[in-house]
Amino acid sequence: MLLPISDSNPRHRISFQYVTVALIAACVAVFLWQASLDPRSAQEAVYALGTIPAVVFGERTLSPELSWIPAEMTLLTSMFMHGGWIHLIGNMLYLWILGDNVEDCMGHVRFLIFYLVCGLAAVGTHMLIDTGSTVPLVGASGAISGVMGAYLLLHPTARINVLIWILIFVRVVPVPAGIALAAWIGLQFVNAAGTPSSGGGVAFWAHIGG
Repeated sequence: MLLPISDSNPRHRISFQYVTVALIAACVAVFLWQASLDPRSAQEAVYALGTIPAVVFGERTLSPELSWIPAEMTLLTSMFMHGGWIHLIGNMLYLWILGDNVEDCMGHVRFLIFYLVCGLAAVGTHMLIDTGSTVPLVGASGAISGVMGAYLLLHPTARINVLIWILIFVRVVPVPAGIALAAWIGLQFVNAAGTPSSGGGVAFWAHIGG
């Protein structure tokens, strides 16, 4: 397992990463709401607010009690929902470490637009890979993949402290951002190629779409 812990890349243009923190707060707040629901209601929320390709393309319809919002709106709402604590924490960790530097370069408003556009592109990629899928897609992974790509282009020589955990081997190693993030992005292609498009779990094509 490769897990970024921190980076050594200070901000220069902004005093505080307001958008990054707001996005993290929104995702955490939505997940706490999900966690407060009983199991049945939580599942209904995922189907109602997650992106279901077959529903968006009109191949399937949701029952009236699950039709909370227009299907097209779920492309946005799905980005703020997560499938579990590990899913949430992993995504928010990447966003916390990398988001401030990308926001620093782009500015607050442009970074917010960039983040949302990357998320929409990711969801769109996932839908086009399997237009008939009835599995809800949730998570900010695609948007954060876009942030990772931007970080790689903007700060290829920055160093990221990465936790390497292989069985009993655990060590924190500082590596160039280009190596750490390129390896992660490459892994998404490998996983996407080996994962059935109609299967559940992590939507690797959405990561790449971001």
